[in-house]
Amino acid sequence: MRPAWKGIYPALTTPFLPDETMDFHTMEKKVDDQIQSGADGLILGGSLGEASTLSPDEKMDLLDHVVTYTAGRVPVIMNVAESRTADALIFVRRAADAGADGLMVLPPMRYKADPDEVTTWFSAIAHETDLPLLLYNNPVDYGIGLSLHQFETLLHIPTVQAVKESTRDVTQVIRLNRAFGDRLKVLCGVDTLALESLMLGADGWVAGLVNAFPDETVALYRLARQGDFDAARQIYSWFMPLLELDIHPKLVQYIKLAEGAAGRGTPFVRAPRQPLEEDELNRVMNVIHLGLAQRPNL
Repeated sequence: MRPAWKGIYPALTTPFLPDETMDFHTMEKKVDDQIQSGADGLILGGSLGEASTLSPDEKMDLLDHVVTYTAGRVPVIMNVAESRTADALIFVRRAADAGADGLMVLPPMRYKADPDEVTTWFSAIAHETDLPLLLYNNPVDYGIGLSLHQFETLLHIPTVQAVKESTRDVTQVIRLNRAFGDRLKVLCGVDTLALESLMLGADGWVAGLVNAFPDETVALYRLARQGDFDAARQIYSWFMPLLELDIHPKLVQYIKLAEGAAGRGTPFVRAPRQPLEEDELNRVMNVIHLGLAQRPNL
């Protein structure tokens, strides 16, 4: 099942047991929760999925398990974040063999590549596979962005189909839509800019707090797409303190705590990430508990 690149695409956390091994039982519950709430696809092994601490073999084990368990109910998208182009090409072939329906591709992560090098990186991966690609444009966190000229070059490759737009500039949605129309699907990649991006024409949302609050995330998206912005804004207003947990360097710990409090996951992270110290833990849990107490009636 190929992704349409419209709707809600949860960037799933990777659940661990206390000994830091992957918790496939909890992952199955997460998959069911997201599908039942109306997710349009699932993204595995991204930054929120602690990709930096997963070995290539673990990523394939995760992908294989989720593909098998999902059984075609929604597309499964695997993240590509290798350091070396040759390794990325091997990885995308393995992902295709394991049954991925699409790929989300980050720029080179350990080298500040210039625009030509970045374009060559994405181009090499796009030519290596028949799977559709979601390019990740996040110059704020990764120091590497994509210009309209680079998109124009890459869109000549049929597998390049969508962008996770995380520049923190919502007017970029307008620029991309004006320049490329339906040739490039635009998905918001910043939780705290989701409603604004959807109002300006974004096709979907790669969401983080959806891990803990899938029903509210899907409801917000659908109301916005229907043009019921008053109702969407009410959910968004309630949601904002929780969504702000997604734009912090410790977003993995924060969102896993929210998942646990909402009964949808566990708080365990893999080193070098560590559990929060008491003051920070109390502050984050206060936000989460207040959000749960004031949860809107959908």
